[in-house]
Amino acid sequence: MAQESTILATLRAALAAHGLEIRGGFAIRDDDALPALPDGAPARSVILIGNVGGAMWPAFAASRERLVPAGSTDPLDDWTRAVIGPLSGRLGALALYPFEGPPYFPFQRWAERAEAVHPSPLMIYIHPQHGLWHAYRAVLLLPDEVSFAREQTARPCDTCAGQPCLSACPVGAFTGTGFDDMTCARHVDSDAGTECRERGCLARRACPVGAGLAYPRAQMAFHMEAFLARRRNRS
Repeated sequence: MAQESTILATLRAALAAHGLEIRGGFAIRDDDALPALPDGAPARSVILIGNVGGAMWPAFAASRERLVPAGSTDPLDDWTRAVIGPLSGRLGALALYPFEGPPYFPFQRWAERAEAVHPSPLMIYIHPQHGLWHAYRAVLLLPDEVSFAREQTARPCDTCAGQPCLSACPVGAFTGTGFDDMTCARHVDSDAGTECRERGCLARRACPVGAGLAYPRAQMAFHMEAFLARRRNRS
């Protein structure tokens, strides 16, 4: 247990310098079929790493020029690799990223195993304290078994009066069971979509859970521009 505590303390301190944090973890089962560690040994634990609220944004903005190659088309992904890669090396771990593949790993299923998150009507995982203002950036496969107690909580949406997120979208892109991303993208990319484009998704902002953790405006605009760029590439 002492060794596990040292590993987690080291990891938390290193991540905090970048506005990131441990989002939970679990011991690996035989049926998880995960890749071996860099030294060929089997991994024993999965640790999810991500951001909560706006803590990551100042760190990203301050180090982006230094850590991200000029002309990068995915600067946040490249920044994540630059931050997590050296850390995983120091721990003898293997880093996996939700934006890389194949193979594509089940990050959402891992998130449900690691902490108290639930699917929301906006197709984003909702946390009982963080609301919709969080994300998973990487997973570390560790050589040591690290134990986490997963909190059991009810899905906040089930007791949310009126579910304002479903009525806030000006083009009705969310149905509660699906998301019309192209309708959303056309609106956000238009003159009528300025509010969404510059300040973030109105439906996401309408959720009352964790509202005080909403991303800063610059981060909102960054994510919306990245969303638009992906949709333009599909057109």
